[in-house]
Amino acid sequence: MKQNFTVRHGALDGVETFLSVARHRSFRRAAAALGVTPSAVSQSVRSLEARIGAALLIRTTRSVGLTEAGQRFLDRAGPAFDELVAASEAARDLGQRPAGLLRLAVPRSVVPLILEPVIASFCDAYPEIELEIAASDEMVDIAAGGFDAGIRLGELIAADMVVVRLTPPFPFVVVGSPDYLRRHGAPARIEELGGHACLRLRRWSGAIAPWTFATGNEVIEAMVAGPLIAHDYPTLLGAAIQGLGLAQVPGPIAEAAIADGRLQRLLTPFAVMTPGVFLYHSGKRQMLPKLRAFIDHVKAPRAGAAPGDQASIR
Repeated sequence: MKQNFTVRHGALDGVETFLSVARHRSFRRAAAALGVTPSAVSQSVRSLEARIGAALLIRTTRSVGLTEAGQRFLDRAGPAFDELVAASEAARDLGQRPAGLLRLAVPRSVVPLILEPVIASFCDAYPEIELEIAASDEMVDIAAGGFDAGIRLGELIAADMVVVRLTPPFPFVVVGSPDYLRRHGAPARIEELGGHACLRLRRWSGAIAPWTFATGNEVIEAMVAGPLIAHDYPTLLGAAIQGLGLAQVPGPIAEAAIADGRLQRLLTPFAVMTPGVFLYHSGKRQMLPKLRAFIDHVKAPRAGAAPGDQASIR
């Protein structure tokens, strides 16, 4: 059966006043509880009765009682109004302290770079917050998706979002494994990539991303080819470590593999810089304490982190 959820304008006017009178059985005591005058209470109840089209109260000089319509209204409106009050208090509580469900939309490559180092300490520090991480490389409308915030590369964020920097600018680097480079050699120029197996990224839009390089003040795009197309950078990075081909990935996610020798950095003079990683949300007026707590926690120095790690999130 189809239900009509239309609520008439002003339908709740006078309800709280009536409930107070019905529960106190007195206009004067209801007025005292509401902090208004008895005449204001009387007028509010009369307006409610006129709008409903039925008398709700029986008034005498000595007492106040309920009509049958008034009792029915009290039986149903009382619990409903109490739920409205409870809902308001619950919403107000989320606006005053870090609590509730915090939903973040992030690319897969951001999880090990920024989130993994802080997830455990954040959950320990804020036990009343439930942290939900939706890792996807698709562009997400955070408002339509019900997310509190998203994390993206700076150039991919809509102009109307409020952004908070999480990393400094960093380069996109071309990397290859020692095994691959022994078999195929290392390219010294961009033009030499045509002879190499280049692992590529398919963007959320469906287009395959070209490899991008900087030559002086000019940014150029190179169309490359290879045996693998992936939808996220961690997959490309793993394939490069296995020797399948060369990959162009954000510098920070390749740092560990470069440091321990699993990958070598190539074409360094031509590396293009990206603005960095940012958290974004819809506006300061809508920021709840749970999101403010997360931002402060991510940007705070972490005990035991190396100086380079600290700089990566400030």
